[in-house]
Amino acid sequence: MADLTHSYAADAAQPVAGTADAAGALAKLQEIPLPPPVSYLPQTWGWAVLGALLLALAGLLAWRAWRRHQANRYRRDALAELARIEAGIAAAAGDESRRDALAALPALVKRVVLACAPRTQVASLSAQAWLDYLDGTWRAGGFAEGPGRLLPELAYGVRSPPAAEVTALIALLRDWIGQHHAHL
Repeated sequence: MADLTHSYAADAAQPVAGTADAAGALAKLQEIPLPPPVSYLPQTWGWAVLGALLLALAGLLAWRAWRRHQANRYRRDALAELARIEAGIAAAAGDESRRDALAALPALVKRVVLACAPRTQVASLSAQAWLDYLDGTWRAGGFAEGPGRLLPELAYGVRSPPAAEVTALIALLRDWIGQHHAHL
């Protein structure tokens, strides 16, 4: 093993044949030219057409979302007014002021319906026909048989219902305003 180590050391001390030739050959080498960078733009007209179609589709979807947002503005306004009415009911000191605040609920419902349905169809409805119409505009119902049956009484100030019934009615109206469909 010592001989092997010695032979390696001896070889390393001697100059390698052709080292000068190798250095000259390396000096003569030229750098390989790189290909031009790949463009990020589409290379064929098909990609341009696809891009235009996708852009048109995105524009159409944005336009529809904007129209839906505008069409539901009456819902946002009605929910804000319902919150104001609810605060007015909670702040009402006497029975008379509470009854006045409660009378705003049927008027709000009528305005919401008039915003999404023809006036000739809904303006003349009252009492049970009105409640049946409201049940027809929402899958869950709740007007003819549920807390909504208070609406005709509240419109005329017949009585001041208990707080639990009013809370249930306001919850029903909040859900109905957000989810009803026009019953045409």
